[in-house]
Amino acid sequence: MNREITHPGAAEAPPARTFSVQLSATRKGARLARLVATEQLRCWGLPLEGAALVVAELAANAALHARVPGRDFRLTLTATAETLRIEVIDARPERLPAPHHSPGPEEESGRGLLLVAAFATRWGVIPGPAPCKTIWAELPLTF
Repeated sequence: MNREITHPGAAEAPPARTFSVQLSATRKGARLARLVATEQLRCWGLPLEGAALVVAELAANAALHARVPGRDFRLTLTATAETLRIEVIDARPERLPAPHHSPGPEEESGRGLLLVAAFATRWGVIPGPAPCKTIWAELPLTF
């Protein structure tokens, strides 16, 4: 009989928790993304403020800049002991965010990714799954 051997005092890391939902690429879908994300984080007992803002920005970008009629976007939250990873998969792989865009004082938009960068320890874009792209951000979970 095989048994797993554990060392005294060795603590196992808790498993990652994952939540994923597909939403319409509309303003209503972006608003719903923030609502369901905050409720899920509340259920997990995790901090809401920074994460809610990051979800709102990434979902709004999916609805405004990466919208393809008839195609949805997917929001995924993955929480480990140290990190919350937020992913938004949209249908426009060719529309990449400008990571170092600095809007002028007269511009009414363009500051959202600065907000993401302020709350996230890391963020980026990866291609796929085809024909999509995934924009992700990682936030520290420190109490």
